[in-house]
Amino acid sequence: MAHILPENPPQALPTGVLRVFKALKALPDRYFVWHHLAPWQVDTPDFLIITDDGRMLLVIVSLSAATQASLAAQMLLIDDERSRLGQAEQTVLQRFLQSAQLPDGIAIETLVVFPNIPDKQVQASRLARQVGEPQWVGRELLQPDQATRWEHLFPAEPASSITIEKIRHHFTPEIIVPGGMTVRPLSPQRVNAGLTDYLLDYNQEIAVKNDLVLNPEDQGLDADFRLNIINGVAGSGKTLILLYRLRLLFHLYPDRHFLVLTHNRPLIHDLQSRFAALNKQIPKNIEWYTFNGWCYNHWPKIPIWRQPLSIGQRKQIIHQVWVDSLEDTSITSSKFLSEIDWIKDQLPLSEEDYLTVDRRGRGFGLSMEQRARLWSAYQSYQNHLQQAGLVDWADIPHYVWQFFDEDPSIIPQYDFILIDEAQFFAPLWISLLQRTLKPQNSHLFLVADPTQGFLGRRSTWKSLGLEARGRTHLLRQSYRTTREIMQFATLFYRQRLPEEKDEDILTPDILKMPAGTLPQVIPLSSAQDEIARVANEVAEFVRQGFPRQHLLVLHANANGVKNLISAIDTRLGKNVALDPKVTFPGDYVRVTTLNAGAGLESPVVFLVGLRALFEEEQSLRLSDDDREMLIRDNTRKIYMACTRAGQRLVFTYVGTLPANLQKLLGVG
Repeated sequence: MAHILPENPPQALPTGVLRVFKALKALPDRYFVWHHLAPWQVDTPDFLIITDDGRMLLVIVSLSAATQASLAAQMLLIDDERSRLGQAEQTVLQRFLQSAQLPDGIAIETLVVFPNIPDKQVQASRLARQVGEPQWVGRELLQPDQATRWEHLFPAEPASSITIEKIRHHFTPEIIVPGGMTVRPLSPQRVNAGLTDYLLDYNQEIAVKNDLVLNPEDQGLDADFRLNIINGVAGSGKTLILLYRLRLLFHLYPDRHFLVLTHNRPLIHDLQSRFAALNKQIPKNIEWYTFNGWCYNHWPKIPIWRQPLSIGQRKQIIHQVWVDSLEDTSITSSKFLSEIDWIKDQLPLSEEDYLTVDRRGRGFGLSMEQRARLWSAYQSYQNHLQQAGLVDWADIPHYVWQFFDEDPSIIPQYDFILIDEAQFFAPLWISLLQRTLKPQNSHLFLVADPTQGFLGRRSTWKSLGLEARGRTHLLRQSYRTTREIMQFATLFYRQRLPEEKDEDILTPDILKMPAGTLPQVIPLSSAQDEIARVANEVAEFVRQGFPRQHLLVLHANANGVKNLISAIDTRLGKNVALDPKVTFPGDYVRVTTLNAGAGLESPVVFLVGLRALFEEEQSLRLSDDDREMLIRDNTRKIYMACTRAGQRLVFTYVGTLPANLQKLLGVG
C-alpha cells in the first residue's frame, strides 16, 4: 500500500474525491501521497504524489458528471468555451503553481481525474492537450490493478529536493515551521533558494495527522475515547507536533472544546505564545493551563481555595512526623516523603488498598509491617495538615476528584485534551482528566520524553490506566541540538544510571544530527563568582547583538535564579532578565530553575549551581537507597537541562569538577 497522509480523511469527502483517495491508497509502497488538509487554504489540488525516486504529480479531482462531458463535446464543435470541461480545475492548478513561485524553467506535471466519467468520453471532451496543460483521465484509472497506468502519468525525470520542498511548503502549509520557532541553523543552500522556514519531517507529520477523525455525534467509538501517545527524544519536535495538531483540529472542528495542559508555567506560556504566532489568534474554546492551574480554575467557590504550603514548610512537617513515627525503622525521611508523594499521585487509596497495591517501579521495597507503619505515619501527616488548616499541593487533585463525585454537573466536558510533557502527569491527574472527556467521541493526545518523569522510573502508561499498545508513535530524531551536546547528555545519563537498559529509554539517532561545539565548562571558586561570571557572559552575548530571547539560564535553586536576574539587570538594565514562570515569552533573557526548564529550548543554555546537586548526593546522612534515588532524579534533571540547548551548552561549576564530568567534557 502507498504511504498516504492522513491515513484516513478526517472529514466527509465528496464521493468522487473519496474514490480517488482509496485508489491512491491502494498503490504500491513506492508512492508517497499527501491529501490536502489545510482548511484555511482553498482552491488547491486535492493530492500531491511523490515516488520514492523523486518524481512528482499534482492531482485535482473533478466532480463533473457524464452529462457535462457530453455537453462539453458538443461545444467543441461550435468552439464555445462556456461549458468547457476541466477549465475550472486547470485554473486552480495554474494558480497554485504560480503562487508556489518556482524558478523559471521548472515544470510540474499535473493531472485532472474525472471519477464520474468514462475515459473515452473524457478524452472526447477536449481539444489536443497543450504544453503546460494537465493530463486528463477517466474513472477507469480508479479500478484495481491500475498501478502501471498511474506510473505512466509521472514525469520521466525526478524533481530536485529544493523543488519538492517548495511544492510541499505550498501544498502542506499546516506543517510549515517558521524559522523563528526553531533553534535549527539554516543551511546556505536553503537560504539561497528562499527557504527560510522548515517542514516537519515525515515521521513528525504522521504524528500530527494520525487519527484526526471525530465521529458524528450519533456515532460512538468502541472505546470511551481515542488515545494517541508520542514518545520522543529531547528536541524531536514533540511540542511542535502538539501545537500543529491542535491548529489542524481546531480548523477542522472549530466549534469543539479543547484543553491544553502541561506541568509548569514557563511551558504553558511558551505554548500559548507559539500557537498565537501560528494561528494569529487564541480562540476562546481552547483552554490553556498548568494542571494545578486547571484545578484552581475548577475549584468551587466553597470551600475557599487555600494557598498550599511551601516546599520548605512541607519538608519540615514531614520530617517531624517521620521523627515521631518512623525514625526507629529502616524507612528514611526522604523515603517517607517520596512515598507520600506516590500515595497522593494515585487514585484515592484506603489503608487496605495501600497494603496490597502494586508498588513496582518505586525503587525500594516495603514489607507488610513497614507498609502498615508508613500508612499510619501518612495519616498523622494528613491529620497535622487538617488541624493546622493547611493544604498540600498534592492534595488538590484529590479535592477536585471529591468535588466531581459530589456534584457531577460541575465536571467540564472536552472534545480534545492535549498534554505536553505528559511524563510528569500522575495517575490521579490522568484519571481525573478522563472524567472530563466527552463519552465515546473524544480524543486524548499525549507527548512525552521517556527518559524523564514517571517513564524514567520504570513506570508505564499502563500504570496510568492507559493502554498504549498500538497507540504509540516513536520519535528518535532530534532537531533541536547538536551531535556533541546530545552525545554528552546521553553518555552522562548512561554513566550515572548504568542499570537502565536500552528498552527503558528512547535512544536518539545521534548520527543524523548536525555537528557543533563541545559543551563548555567554566570553573569558579565561589558561588558569588559563579553568579557574577554568568551575568558577565550573558551581558557580553547581548552586547554582541545576540537576541536576548536566545539565552536561557537554568539554575539548580530558586534563590540562585533571583540572584542571577538581579546581577544581569544590574549590568544591562531593568527587566533584561526575567523568570518565564511569571510572564509570557518576549525580548528578555530567560532565567529559571532546572525544574521549570522542562519543555523550553534556546540556542544558548547556561547550567548553573550544579555543585549543590552533586554535594547533596554525597551526604553521609543518606542511606544507599536514598542516594540511588537522588542520583537518578538529578541525572534526569540534568539530562533534560542539557538537551534544552540548540547550539551551545555552558556549565559553570564551583570547585573541582567531578571526575566523570571531567572525562565527558574533556577537561582536567
